[in-house]
Amino acid sequence: MSTYGRTVLVSVGVLGVSGLAVAALPARIRVRAEVRKRWRTWALAAPVYLGALFLGGGGACALAAALGLVAMTEYVRMTGLRRAEAAVLVAASVALPMLAWAAPSALDARTIGLLLPVAALPSLLRGDPESGFTAAARTVFALLWIAVPLTALVTLGETAAAVGIAVALGDVGAWCGGTFLGRRGALARPLSPLSPHKTWAGVLGTALSTGLVLWAVGAWSPLLWAAVALGCVLGDLLESMVKREAGVKDAGSWLPGFGGLLDRVDSLLLALLLTTAVTR
Repeated sequence: MSTYGRTVLVSVGVLGVSGLAVAALPARIRVRAEVRKRWRTWALAAPVYLGALFLGGGGACALAAALGLVAMTEYVRMTGLRRAEAAVLVAASVALPMLAWAAPSALDARTIGLLLPVAALPSLLRGDPESGFTAAARTVFALLWIAVPLTALVTLGETAAAVGIAVALGDVGAWCGGTFLGRRGALARPLSPLSPHKTWAGVLGTALSTGLVLWAVGAWSPLLWAAVALGCVLGDLLESMVKREAGVKDAGSWLPGFGGLLDRVDSLLLALLLTTAVTR
């Protein structure tokens, strides 16, 4: 069976078992309502994600563009970028996945390097001496953090499906590790001041769960495991850094149980980027 087929089976199995577990949660459990919201979001997101990838390059391109447009909108709102920078980010969210689909060989270091002058162009044209550098830097950051990684949905093929399910369950593993192993001892130490609730126990849970999922779908390798596990851990911290400077708790409020799209795909973005680096 293909990696994609195994990924679908694992996803259906996990959603089925977890759905029964969530339904059986006693009413007195404090996080019951939140867990149910998250399960419903996963139950809707998984078919959309896997279904788009099943359609091939065109479906993956549409998925990457849609995710990019929503994520960029949330990012612009958080960072206060102007309309010109927002236009650059929106255009890149569509153009880069299309380039990855139509001419994947053209998406190389030279193309990525062109993102710097493109990102700086609005500030240069405005002649902005006070905040131009900040705006350009935030625009470049968004391109490298959101637009470029999402092209991997097009270029990675079946591996993108495996990475997606591994990241989703990596987040679950982090929660389980933090809940059951992170109450005391060395593993209870916070991972970073950026996210005090993230502990080394959560890192252990992430490492175990991502490795197990990649093995179950037939995609395990040491480098891919490292890329996905690091993406889960560092991606979450990276978004926390952005949100703390912006002074917001969540990137949005429309996604039940998570907040915004960036709150759901922060780990996936970095995992896709690192996977691209280790598989080329």
